Amino acid sequence: MEYITLFIIGICATTLGTLAGGGGLISLPAMLILGFPVHSAIGANKVSNTISSFSSFYHLYRRKEISLKEAWWIIPVSLGGGASGGFIASKISAENMSIIAIILLFFAFITSFHKKGNFTGQEPLKPNKISVPGLYGIGMYDGLFGPGQGTLMLYLFGFLNIAYIKAVGLVRLATFSSCFGAAITYIATGKIIWPLTLALLLGSLTGAQIGVRIAEKLQPKFVRPILRVVTVGLIFQIVIGKVL
Repeated sequence: MEYITLFIIGICATTLGTLAGGGGLISLPAMLILGFPVHSAIGANKVSNTISSFSSFYHLYRRKEISLKEAWWIIPVSLGGGASGGFIASKISAENMSIIAIILLFFAFITSFHKKGNFTGQEPLKPNKISVPGLYGIGMYDGLFGPGQGTLMLYLFGFLNIAYIKAVGLVRLATFSSCFGAAITYIATGKIIWPLTLALLLGSLTGAQIGVRIAEKLQPKFVRPILRVVTVGLIFQIVIGKVL
């Protein structure tokens, strides 16, 4: 029964995560309720996110919605940001990291009401004074804390006037990059409970394919409302976590 529950959690979390980020809203609390040790729960999420995010990126790559020529530079920038964040995390208290997360997500929520960023543009992604620091900073945040990383990236790509379906592919590539190193670390330190992790992984792979196919059909006008709901949910989860 536990394996079936994890499979369903993987589907729900990754479908949401693919569409608007925030899959951790579902998966991490659910796994902790099921009695997973916290490091094993995070490690399971990192392993499943590494594989599922690559599968949804590859689907869009095969359909020529995204090209490696345009997107390859995301990988070192996200890896560098994640590594920097992991280092800084050792110097900052969990309470301060929670405050940083709330500020970032609240700022993203406010900017979502700006006229720009409606995901109807067709601009290519280029390394510039906004995209590089933005992706590096979000990668750093992912290494520092994590929840909302995909949501923040979608806000960034919307601001850069990139089409929604391409933005989804770029977020999934960045998520693969930032999760890969973390997954290796958790595996190397023996934190992974493999049978349960594989159940979550199979659900995540299914959710990734469901999510990416919904994203292909989703009208851009619905994206920002979904992002706002996810953002409020993330802020609420972090605040409740601090209170408890």
